[in-house]
Amino acid sequence: MQGKNVSDSKTVMTQTVFPNDVNNQGTLYGGRLLDWIDTLGGIVAKRHCRNNIVTASIDSLSFLSPIHQRDIVILEAWVNFVGRTSMEIEVRATSENPLTGEQRKTCRAFLTFVAMDETGQPAHVPPIITETSEEIQRYEQAKERRATRIERRDLEPIEW
Repeated sequence: MQGKNVSDSKTVMTQTVFPNDVNNQGTLYGGRLLDWIDTLGGIVAKRHCRNNIVTASIDSLSFLSPIHQRDIVILEAWVNFVGRTSMEIEVRATSENPLTGEQRKTCRAFLTFVAMDETGQPAHVPPIITETSEEIQRYEQAKERRATRIERRDLEPIEW
């Protein structure tokens, strides 16, 4: 299977924060931002593997600063790491005041998606080709996060 560059699936999405997107403090609902993050992450994963995908986990979601009504939210996402059937996608959100142009880092998230074939079984994912020192660093950090996720999963099985 031929590898794909990080840049092949990198995607940017913008949203405007409307009144129905905010809480009574006038700031964006965390769930709304999570929806946008999951949507964008899924687009990147599909673009990388060119297959159906499912969200397997959201490993980390850090809210760094509030996003206000009328702000523009710029979400950028790319593939950090690829396993046999899974991909770690990083999403970063920046908010922009449309009147002043001031931008703030607002959120960073790591999501894992699994490629699925037409029968609903996990499918192989093309390897990732890292080209820049930043992509290589993100790949190595993602490899460590993956090992931690696997270790945690094996040590703490989910019981109902």
